[in-house]
Amino acid sequence: MTDQPPIISIRNVTKRFGTVTAVDDVSIDIKRGEFFALLGPSGCGKTTLLRMLAGFETASEGSIEIDGQPMLSVPPNRRPVNMVFQSYAVFPHMTVFDNVAYGLKVTGVPKAQVAGQVREALALVHLEDYGRRKPDQLSGGQRQRVALARALVKKPKVLLLDEPLSALDAKLREAMRLELVHLQHSVGITFVIVTHDQDEALSMADRAAVMDHGVVRQIAAPGTLYEHPNSRFVADFIGKMNLLEAKVAGVSGGRLAVEIDGLGRIDVPHEGDASGEIGIAVRPEKTRLSKEPPAGDLIGLKGKVSDVAYYGNESHVLLDTDTGVRFTTTVQNEVRRTDSSVLIGDNLWISWSPEDTLVLSE
Repeated sequence: MTDQPPIISIRNVTKRFGTVTAVDDVSIDIKRGEFFALLGPSGCGKTTLLRMLAGFETASEGSIEIDGQPMLSVPPNRRPVNMVFQSYAVFPHMTVFDNVAYGLKVTGVPKAQVAGQVREALALVHLEDYGRRKPDQLSGGQRQRVALARALVKKPKVLLLDEPLSALDAKLREAMRLELVHLQHSVGITFVIVTHDQDEALSMADRAAVMDHGVVRQIAAPGTLYEHPNSRFVADFIGKMNLLEAKVAGVSGGRLAVEIDGLGRIDVPHEGDASGEIGIAVRPEKTRLSKEPPAGDLIGLKGKVSDVAYYGNESHVLLDTDTGVRFTTTVQNEVRRTDSSVLIGDNLWISWSPEDTLVLSE
């Protein structure tokens, strides 16, 4: 996958709607056979970018190539892509079989070949026994699979998915994530998914582009986005974080010394230069609670518990710390009990390793 040219090459693409810039000078290469996510909040430009790949919108500036071919003058029905919409867009008056067969028939595939290709597509999504049913006889997850089969039956080089799981309930959405990943591996084509759900992107994508106000802030594998975000925006959007404002006091030997009001001077690992005011952050699950001050080189803050939120497998504990910043820590509920081991009003220490500290200069 790494030695081949990209299946999609987006170069300096900008899209304006009047005075509004929806996509701003975006450049992305998407690899062949990759599961790629466009991730960001509502209005960040991710769906507009997907629609430009599909040919439903035209770039104001820049170029898009798919499989080495410029797409500027290629209409949607001639592009080597297919799209699955958020609303599924299955035809309610047609059977499952006819829904999947529709695209083949309108493009002139011989009738003798249609049935075999439809059966193959339905088998991919585990609906081979549902061909005679109508969409209103299916569950939401099954209707989503019909939409996937209809998109895959024409064997596109790229499958575009626009928030494909957002209409499903939480449990089914989680199951469908796994199914989509297995499906992508089995068909071996490139998937590009648009989502605002960070868990969806982290659990499914090989890489993701995090977008904000039409701009790509970072492109990386999920683990890199989470553990090594390049900005406060990415760190805050990908998961939860506790943030302290700090001033750089010195850089030496891969260590960064910073001054933090209410905490004093601490040293954390950091490669490269840093100066002025920066952000020091730590993920809630990297922190620990204790009644005693932390030992060794752990960074510690004292605080009072202001709230405890129970989530079944874990609890989120909020502390008002001596720095004036409210911190959140995650406590695993490892013992079966209905009462909390941490109570509102408790005075506790929250601590973490310097190695788990994020340095955010943007």
